[in-house]
Amino acid sequence: MSESFPPPGYIPAPSRLTGIEIFMPAPPESAPQQEIVDFKCPQCGAATAFSASGGGLTCSHCGYYEAPEKSIVGKQAAQFEFTVETMERAAQGWGEQRKELACQDCGALTTIPTDSLSHTCPFCGSNKVIQRQAAQDSLRPRFLIPFKIETETCRQIAGQWLGSSWMTPAALQKLAAIAKFNGVYLPFWTFGAATRADWKAQVGHTRTERYYEDGEWKTRTVTDWVWESGQATLKIEDLLQPGTARLSARLLKEVKSFNLTEMTPYESKYLAGLQAQAYDIPLEQAWETGRQEMREMTRQACLSQASSSQVRSFSMNLDFAEETWRYVLLPVYLATYAYESKPYQVMVNGQTGKITGQRPADWNKIWLVIAMLLAPGVLFSLLGLLTIPFAGAGLGVGGIGFILLIIGAVISLILYNKASALDDL
Repeated sequence: MSESFPPPGYIPAPSRLTGIEIFMPAPPESAPQQEIVDFKCPQCGAATAFSASGGGLTCSHCGYYEAPEKSIVGKQAAQFEFTVETMERAAQGWGEQRKELACQDCGALTTIPTDSLSHTCPFCGSNKVIQRQAAQDSLRPRFLIPFKIETETCRQIAGQWLGSSWMTPAALQKLAAIAKFNGVYLPFWTFGAATRADWKAQVGHTRTERYYEDGEWKTRTVTDWVWESGQATLKIEDLLQPGTARLSARLLKEVKSFNLTEMTPYESKYLAGLQAQAYDIPLEQAWETGRQEMREMTRQACLSQASSSQVRSFSMNLDFAEETWRYVLLPVYLATYAYESKPYQVMVNGQTGKITGQRPADWNKIWLVIAMLLAPGVLFSLLGLLTIPFAGAGLGVGGIGFILLIIGAVISLILYNKASALDDL
């Protein structure tokens, strides 16, 4: 037997037999910055949850309310530079123990409270999920915007939106009433920078001139191209970039009209009873996308200085300065509903109530309307063909039918494209 007992890495364990010692492997040490927060009601001991309307923690058993500890800081929220020191000092983890749902269908990773019984992926609605302890190796959010829209209000907004178009099935409003809307904090990056660009380009000015040819005066359009140059500077603040690739980029763009003046310092209590997703688009990748957007914004600022909208041979020398970033959580409600065995997704901004998502088209209605649009043109055209033998009277009727047919075809094409785009997000 070894002289040193217990071996390294083992600790004493409870024993039910007197005089018998039991040892077990020591659990892995927790990172010192991982503060464990227990959300228990101080009045009755029940679990608490975040209240969107009250902005704090509300006990669903006894009604106890605890106001949030942190005040709103808005756009004055601290920003961080792109330095090694900043990254090394950044806190990691959620500040509390959370479970993670790993979806086996879409691959999304979502964290939930440790006492949550949820077994559904909020992104695709799949029940094929694996629960495990959430990792604590990602950057900790520094700020968030609390939920302001309650779940029932969210459901009412969705019901009105799903039934707002005559092109959608009438049953969608009923689906909204039973759909499960999951409150999820989504990860976003905000970026700021000062850009400066020196530019030059050939700018065209169009004029009309008269000239003499073949014994007569004629007119022609001439474009004179001249070189112009200038300098544009922009101060860009709070440029939002999503930190997740699990949702449609078009859908996120539609719903990300958040009011950042309501940002508050991150506090793990805001996550009580709610789901949250860690970023899967890292800072460096999001910043590269943000720089491209800033480049285009600066380019447009340069073009606006040209004396004409006709520009060619454009070039600019762009510099970035004062580059800053934040990692924030923003509130959304996600719901996935099924219609005729096909899944559709709806997203509601948890701060403003703005809604976007996918809606199926009722093609029976649409084909009926298209047929009604085309019918007059077809009838007049046939009538014109039948009356042609009578002194050519059918030519006028047929012409009217042809015009009506063209108009009906154009409107039908617009209608078809609009219906096809309903769920194309």
